[in-house]
Amino acid sequence: MSGKSGSDRSGAWSGPGKHVHRPPRALTSLRERLRDSFWFAPAAGLVVAFCLWWGLAELDHAIVAHLKEERAYEEIGDLLSFAVDARTIVTTVSAAMMTFIGVVFSISLVAVQMASGQLTPRLVRIFVRSRISKLTLTVFLATFAFSLLVLTSYEGGTDPDPRRVTSVPLLQSLLTLGLVGLSLLLFVAYVSATLRLMQVGPVLDHIARESLRALARHSGGPGERPPLGPATAEMTYRGRAGVLREVHVARLVRVAERHGTVLRLLPRTGDFVVPGTPVLSVHGGAAPSSRALGRTLFVGVDRALYQDPAFGLRQLSDIALRALSPAVNDPTTAVQCLDRIVQFLSAAADLPLGPLLHRDRRGEVRLVQDVPGWTDLVDLAFEEIRGCATGSPQVTRRLLAAFDDLVLLAPQERRAAVRRHRALLVQAVERTVPAAADRAFALSPDRQGIR
Repeated sequence: MSGKSGSDRSGAWSGPGKHVHRPPRALTSLRERLRDSFWFAPAAGLVVAFCLWWGLAELDHAIVAHLKEERAYEEIGDLLSFAVDARTIVTTVSAAMMTFIGVVFSISLVAVQMASGQLTPRLVRIFVRSRISKLTLTVFLATFAFSLLVLTSYEGGTDPDPRRVTSVPLLQSLLTLGLVGLSLLLFVAYVSATLRLMQVGPVLDHIARESLRALARHSGGPGERPPLGPATAEMTYRGRAGVLREVHVARLVRVAERHGTVLRLLPRTGDFVVPGTPVLSVHGGAAPSSRALGRTLFVGVDRALYQDPAFGLRQLSDIALRALSPAVNDPTTAVQCLDRIVQFLSAAADLPLGPLLHRDRRGEVRLVQDVPGWTDLVDLAFEEIRGCATGSPQVTRRLLAAFDDLVLLAPQERRAAVRRHRALLVQAVERTVPAAADRAFALSPDRQGIR
């Protein structure tokens, strides 16, 4: 980005708000990107397996050297006997573990594919971010690699001479057996987690909890427009096209502080940006250079929840819409989605949802970042579901109960958005349901849909 130019990963924007919002820690951003990857944990596990093997091999060598100094050849013979017996197990493990990994994860991927087809394709993201999935694959691969390395530590011959051996893989063999036991325990936990991933309730609960955490991190100010003044420059995006997943807030705040300016981020997190899209407006002071703003916008192929609270509602709405489609016709799943939507909106009802004002160390506003307002969240939650719900009395009844609950929970100034959707739903049901008795039933609020 540059003043009318852009860098691959930089941005900032302006909007209303007066809420003190400190920049998140830099390592939090790195942690979230690593959680969205499936390669880091297994790769780190392989490195740890090699380091463990090297360290234990040195210890085994030191144990044998010490026993030789003490001329304890009988003890060395006992160690050799144990090692020969353990070698059979290690050989079996090394031969079978890779096949075991392939079978387990092939079945798991089929299960994830079936679940994503029934609920939403974004379900794959939950599998990728699952700690138990990564831990299981990491331990499986580490066990396989470690067992191969241990085999190289065995000295030749079926009955080696205790006086001539230089090392006995005692500790290495013990750790291999321990890794096998840990792999079996993780396999049971992994199967249990994968089965939960195929159930609607646990999936919706996971989405709701992640969404609430993102909402708590990124609730903004009360909505007043800060006195930014006229824009002195505009920065455009020059990286690859994609979804704006994350903004490096701390770096943008530091850049704005050095240049004595205020930056305004024009797109919201979750927006699709292409080269040439305006992403930053500069208010006061000189425009930062492209180099200074490098690696401040992170673009990907899909949205992420870390800085995008509305993405959770988007997922819940997608699952409900698929459940209401004629091909699926599963209103109960739609009702479960509405339960979680109400949970999210009830948590957001009293939060300040104006733009975030990120401040420097002296308390001066340096970055203004937009977040969805209350009306945006309500429209995202109900607009599409309401349009598809008129043919299902179970869903219309649950929607009416949701509207009534939110009207009670929301502050006075936020009730109009909820009442608008309630009135539109009533009008739609009155137009599409011809029988008076059916209309009356469909327009009776019920938190379970149909008890």
